Amino acid sequence: MHNSLLPRLSALRLCTSCRTTFTPFSRPFSSTPAPLAPGDRPSGGLSSLASNMSRRAKPSSPSVEGDLREIFGSDLYSRPTAASSEPFETQAARDLRETYYFHVYATKHNTHITVCTPKHEPMKKLSLSAGNIGFKKANRGTYDAAYQLASYVLSRIVEQGNLAEMKRVEIVLRGFGVGREAVTKAILGQEGSMIRSRIVGITDATRLKFGGTRSPKPRRLG
Repeated sequence: MHNSLLPRLSALRLCTSCRTTFTPFSRPFSSTPAPLAPGDRPSGGLSSLASNMSRRAKPSSPSVEGDLREIFGSDLYSRPTAASSEPFETQAARDLRETYYFHVYATKHNTHITVCTPKHEPMKKLSLSAGNIGFKKANRGTYDAAYQLASYVLSRIVEQGNLAEMKRVEIVLRGFGVGREAVTKAILGQEGSMIRSRIVGITDATRLKFGGTRSPKPRRLG
């Protein structure tokens, strides 16, 4: 055994029997692999890893796409072809894109109704309030004014021919005025029979104040 290895073995604190059977080595312990010769190649897992990385991904078999179409349906699972540049879109996204909105803003003093396109743009002559149909001053905030306003807007939708394109309608309620219940009753009544079957959802968009500005002081009479 070489004398130059004894200090290293003593530093490792090996027993005498282990020192006699320990095989001498030519380089110290290190986690860095030894450099390869110019003609050598990595062996074992490195060579297989390099070969796997160089392979190209195989195209998916048509049977997999057939199974997906059978599970999800031809409408829900549709891949864009090379000729079309349209992005992938599900049936739920298409339905949401074609939904019209029936906004009802009911305040203490008035009721506003606005019918919007799927792009959230007000439709022509379908953004009205109780004052537009003849109610003045305090009468604009009554239950009867809101009911007549809802009936007028529903009849205007049919007269203008907008009902044919409104396949899906979402009701958006805002505020807690008396017009909130009045418009709901009009939609559930005879006036809303033509649009009631097209309603797909009801949303409450009432704004809630967290902190914010100071409220006006309560009115005191007497």
